[in-house]
Amino acid sequence: MGYKRGYKRGYIETNSPEETFAAGKSLGLAARPGELYTLSGELGVGKTVFTQGVAAGLDITEHVNSPTFTIVQIYEKGRLPLYHFDVYRIGDIEEMDEIGYEDYFYGEGLCIVEWADRIRELIPADAKHITIEKDLEKGFDYRKITID
Repeated sequence: MGYKRGYKRGYIETNSPEETFAAGKSLGLAARPGELYTLSGELGVGKTVFTQGVAAGLDITEHVNSPTFTIVQIYEKGRLPLYHFDVYRIGDIEEMDEIGYEDYFYGEGLCIVEWADRIRELIPADAKHITIEKDLEKGFDYRKITID
């Protein structure tokens, strides 16, 4: 398991929340300023655990949780700022304009956007797309993490 700097495509399989965290951390260690990742997966699949790992890879020590009710959580005390969006509750694109999304999407930090399909037209063409999937036949904690 692990990502190389500049990693573009592929998948890894994890079998515990700790391994999912470690996969996120590897990605965070390789992250560069201005990158944007979309993060997809069912509720309870481990998106927050993965994002906590990314934050650890960025040397962010603050507790990271899902920004479900705030749309964006900002963590600035690390190697790079982390802008963690959850746009599940976005009613229309204008709400993104109101919060100044462009400052984050095109800023100097790393952006992670959950439920990005709701704002597809705003996502930059060079964004990396991460999908986390379960497969109960392979075990309760099994996850397949794909990056396109």
